[in-house]
Amino acid sequence: MKKMLTLVLVSVLGGAFTLGTYITFLEKEAQQITIETTQKNPVFIPTNYKTTNTALAAAENIDFTTAADKTLNTVVHVKNTTINNTSVTIQDLFYGRAPQSKQLGTGSGVIISPDGHIITNNHVIENSDELTVTLNDNRTLKAIIVGTDPKTDIALLKVEAEGDLPYTTFGDSDTAKIGEWVLAVGNPFNLTSTVTAGIISAKSRDLSGSSLQSFIQTDAAVNPGNSGGALVNTAGELIGINTAITSQTGSYIGYSFAVPSNIAKKVIQDIMEFGNVQNGILGVIGNSLNSNYAEKLGVAETEGFYVDDVEEDSGAALAGIKSGDIIKKVDDIKIKKFSDLRGFLDSKRPNDIVNVSVLRNGVEKEIQVTLIKNATFSFSLIGELKNAKPKELRKFDIKNGLKIQTMTEDDYYSKYWRANGIVAGNILKTINDIEINSIEELKDIVKNLDRKESIRLIVVNSSGQTERHSFGR
Repeated sequence: MKKMLTLVLVSVLGGAFTLGTYITFLEKEAQQITIETTQKNPVFIPTNYKTTNTALAAAENIDFTTAADKTLNTVVHVKNTTINNTSVTIQDLFYGRAPQSKQLGTGSGVIISPDGHIITNNHVIENSDELTVTLNDNRTLKAIIVGTDPKTDIALLKVEAEGDLPYTTFGDSDTAKIGEWVLAVGNPFNLTSTVTAGIISAKSRDLSGSSLQSFIQTDAAVNPGNSGGALVNTAGELIGINTAITSQTGSYIGYSFAVPSNIAKKVIQDIMEFGNVQNGILGVIGNSLNSNYAEKLGVAETEGFYVDDVEEDSGAALAGIKSGDIIKKVDDIKIKKFSDLRGFLDSKRPNDIVNVSVLRNGVEKEIQVTLIKNATFSFSLIGELKNAKPKELRKFDIKNGLKIQTMTEDDYYSKYWRANGIVAGNILKTINDIEINSIEELKDIVKNLDRKESIRLIVVNSSGQTERHSFGR
């Protein structure tokens, strides 16, 4: 029994000694370690959210509701009805029927005047037999086409409504900056007006590879049905018409593209004032510079537009721009690539005067150029045509016609013309028995061609012989 009590007493004393030692030394050391890792002045200084240069600060200081309120009721749903002939059955022949089917296409549009003018994409209303527009208050109105410009993919519609309609005002797309917040407003998936937000990711984007486009690129979500809708800044001003997305699925994956408002506005103004688009032509031929091209040319510049040639009698030629010049700026717009120049020129008219800054032999020179009227027209059947000079017509002993500047790049028609000996420099005399005297007449003829009617051309070949050619539709 004594042994047992002794053992218990020793155990108690040992435990007390161990606990005292832990409290005195080990726990004190642990407390010291904890204190050492806590600093009054942290190494990493927290972000100052009052700094306006950060994206988060921009998001906090911007009120998207103002732009949305200004835009929602100005964006409409556009329905395109196309009537197509379908296959004829034996029963149709027996009863003398001509079966037809309706094909529906949809898109968006933006009201730009209180009297009902609406801007949209050309591809939204192309080949339409009937157009209707649904407003954001669910009213549906018939629409007519005032004019179109397939080149920029812009079209102008008109509706008649009781009272004034809400409308969007144009902003200046040239002053829009990369990183700036924008809203995309449209009717994707047949919904009423829908708003998405993003930033401008890039400007002067060319998706065709032919330097004929100059889009604003954004990361605002745009889906099928958004085509023709509004791209607006945070003030609710129209800075673009949503036109395209890049996607393998056909739906939004992060990139969308809009026609800049300065181009769209100019196209609409031309259609309303002249009935067609008036293009101001600089008259230079060349390519955008990059490292490889600059090395090939032996120049030090890797940005800008290198002038390979200057068109005869053009504004550039008359002003003194020469082959070998590098265009660096036009007015206040920096030219890094041809799509920058293309976008600027698409917003200009004939007789507009522009200041062109060129680099010539290492010295920058400013040249004032008066833009001329477009004297060429691309007709897919035969090629690019231009007004023929009197001496060129006398050469073939004819009084009218257009000169074939370059042959078409279409494989089928290109092979056809080569087989028939028609080359650049020959003269297109008539289309469907209508004599052609100017590019403007050609545009009107092509515009009014019946897409179901065959096309008949009279061409004067290199030998001065008149040839007739016919193409079925």
